[in-house]
Amino acid sequence: MTGMDNSTALQTSRIVAVTGAGTGIGRATARAFAAEGARVLAVGRRAEPLDETAAGYGHITPLAVDITAVGGPELIVRTALGLYGRLDVLVNNAGIVHSGALGTLTSEMIMPQIATNLIAPILLAQAALPSLETSGGAIVNVSTSVGQRAWPGSSVYAATKTALELLTRSWAVELAPRGVRVVAVAPGAIDTPIGEHQGLTSERLAAVREWQLAHTPLGRIGRPEEVAWAITRLAAPAASFVTGVVLPVDGGAVVA
Repeated sequence: MTGMDNSTALQTSRIVAVTGAGTGIGRATARAFAAEGARVLAVGRRAEPLDETAAGYGHITPLAVDITAVGGPELIVRTALGLYGRLDVLVNNAGIVHSGALGTLTSEMIMPQIATNLIAPILLAQAALPSLETSGGAIVNVSTSVGQRAWPGSSVYAATKTALELLTRSWAVELAPRGVRVVAVAPGAIDTPIGEHQGLTSERLAAVREWQLAHTPLGRIGRPEEVAWAITRLAAPAASFVTGVVLPVDGGAVVA
């Protein structure tokens, strides 16, 4: 492909940054955007899973960076602009869970969740805003359906995600005059490694899955690709009159 062809391709392709792109929903989302022809900056803490995400997808560029590190959000935006010249879609997907009931919580459990699930998306959206305003772009936040109901044992995680939904609605109103849309998806029980990342035993994971199935009307666990579909549709140019919405992708759990 010639340099002119590269330039033309960049002008016609959307530029997307996805955090937490090494596994699960983030990986599926990066691949879904790339399959549509977008150029994707796949962001995560570890290089190896990001390389696996990008394998076979020529339009995915891995970027190993800690989004909670000082300067991390600015580095992500700077890298996207350096590679592609602009940014059209920011997907705030990265999230962590440290379960614990009140009375057992420690700062080491609480602060990383707040830093990753809430503070980092704020700072990243802020760093990306000038570029998104120029492109008339969109922010897609990934929340959770548990944020709309009680979640004993994971209340800090649920609280950070509920706050992210409020940010979604607030930013949608705040940024509408600047041409930037802000939306969110709220996944339910999805087949991702988040339980393993918590360090849950196989017995505990099985118990969690049993509870999730009992509270999901469609009677099954969702797939990361199903959440990725919702993210790409909400971010699509055809959704240009949609902003401020939080779309459950949970098999009916939130309304059961």
